[in-house]
Amino acid sequence: MQRPNAAQLTYGSATVVLTTVALLLLSGTTTTLGIAVICAAGLLLGVLVAVTMPVRERPVNTPVDEEIRVPAQRVGAGADTRIGS
Repeated sequence: MQRPNAAQLTYGSATVVLTTVALLLLSGTTTTLGIAVICAAGLLLGVLVAVTMPVRERPVNTPVDEEIRVPAQRVGAGADTRIGS
């Protein structure tokens, strides 16, 4: 399973919060069991929204003839070479 992207996390979290608040306000429950059931329902709905949301994948555009360069490690001028600090 792929890691969720930012949109999936945002929509899933917003769904959990808004669903839970709306269900608590509409049901008017004050019992611990009722609140727990509503929280679980909100969490399940949020996970369902995040998982079923379509993922837009776009390829990374890199020129064909250009190589990806990795910077070389600097040696010598860092704080780790000082003596007596």
